[in-house]
Amino acid sequence: MTLEAAPRGLEALAGGVERRGLRDHVYERILGLLLSGEVAPGARLSIDTIARQLHVSPTPVREAMVQLERTGLVTREALKGYRVAPPLRPSQLRELFDARLMLETTATRLATPATTEMVRELRAAQQAHRAVGDRVMAAMAGGDSDVALTTAYFAADAAFHRVVFDHCGNHYLREMSETLGAQLHRMRQAAVHGVTDVREAIAEHEAVVDAFAGDDRDAPEQAMRRHVELVGERSLAAARAE
Repeated sequence: MTLEAAPRGLEALAGGVERRGLRDHVYERILGLLLSGEVAPGARLSIDTIARQLHVSPTPVREAMVQLERTGLVTREALKGYRVAPPLRPSQLRELFDARLMLETTATRLATPATTEMVRELRAAQQAHRAVGDRVMAAMAGGDSDVALTTAYFAADAAFHRVVFDHCGNHYLREMSETLGAQLHRMRQAAVHGVTDVREAIAEHEAVVDAFAGDDRDAPEQAMRRHVELVGERSLAAARAE
């Protein structure tokens, strides 16, 4: 490597990091818009229009759309561009939770017995989830609908489950969970204006932590199975009620 090449290489690396940061920022902005429900299902999403509104070039918007397509929140039609996808049908929700149940219980079984470090991380994640959950319940009691707060609640929920995958010792399961987690955004799209099962989810997470901290090797998988099954039942009931 010549002395002249080194600075150019570092400059290119820095430029790549900067572009990824911009793309991630644009992704979060568009994701927030989609989850807020401000854009109707089926509405066309113009890359050029979004780029102008966000004061960026079309490139990071286009890259963000590719990421969002993985979540199922947007669909791409040949020669027509992107549109907002419809909410998941009950049959699709059942398939989603069947897959989630398989992944979550397998990861839980592999992560058992839990290390002291895992239990500490899981308890910290559970406490963070409880804290934001308490804020969500307080906001709902006051008649407030805070999209940013609800989004933060779902992020805390995902962080709790990620601890189990991080300690299951199987990176393929972890990658599969990330792909499935992207699809969960569509389920959350219907709930972003109000989460009705915060209290139940907090209690179920606490039961999972207690099971991992105990001596019964079967208890963690049982607690996780019960949690995922109950979340699925509540989500299906909410979807049918709409």
